[in-house]
Amino acid sequence: MQPAARHLLRAKDLADARYFEPLTVADLAAAAALSPAHFSREFKRAFGEAPHQYLLTRRLERAAALLRNTDRSVTDICFAVGLGSLGSFTTSFRRVYGASPGDYRDSFPPARRHIRIPGCVAQAYGRPQNRTFREVAAS
Repeated sequence: MQPAARHLLRAKDLADARYFEPLTVADLAAAAALSPAHFSREFKRAFGEAPHQYLLTRRLERAAALLRNTDRSVTDICFAVGLGSLGSFTTSFRRVYGASPGDYRDSFPPARRHIRIPGCVAQAYGRPQNRTFREVAAS
């Protein structure tokens, strides 16, 4: 594998940071300041997979983490990671992980087992403190 040029790394970083947005290959190519066709060829040569596949892989990895660590619904996770169709999400997820999102989640302990404090305490202390800068400085 040849070292990736800086402009390709900018596009890869954009895909990593904003995977949940409706990014297209054209958006990534614009970040790299290349035409979409040339960008796709160079990205695949540098990183071993097409830009669209790379973005889909990032989204599925994040979805798998959310399935393991949260109680959010599969539909909510699908849209939270930037995918627009529950059916294509399920198909892609099954192809990569060998199980449907629901079955994958069921193979791990429930997310609430990660919390070692009572739920009411987690909710109370998990809420943001709505303070002004003046109040924070005064305390």
